[in-house]
Amino acid sequence: QVQLVESGGGLVQPGGSLRLSCVVSGGFFNAYSMAWYRQAPGEQRKLVAGIPSGGREMYADSVKGRFTISRDDAKNTAYLQMNNLKPEDTAVYYCNADLVGTPYWGKGTLVTVSS
Repeated sequence: QVQLVESGGGLVQPGGSLRLSCVVSGGFFNAYSMAWYRQAPGEQRKLVAGIPSGGREMYADSVKGRFTISRDDAKNTAYLQMNNLKPEDTAVYYCNADLVGTPYWGKGTLVTVSS
């Protein structure tokens, strides 16, 4: 049984910052590829950033230079640092962990960027 719990979402003004956290339990965290997705109302869930086990970070073009994905294997936690937030970033953000094609999802945390 693998469980992912996201936290850190909230209401932010444009240009502000948030740091999302994803705590993984019930698995070998170091072996997982970790990623963050987001889904805005009426839109498909999209990949925002990924950090494979032992691999390079990957970012969607829309967040390059603003978001940073990282992982702390000792804490079984993945992070998404979001800077210079824009209204277009408003969405539910989901943590994803994948091991050889078996994906696990968190329940999501809402990020709202608005004045």
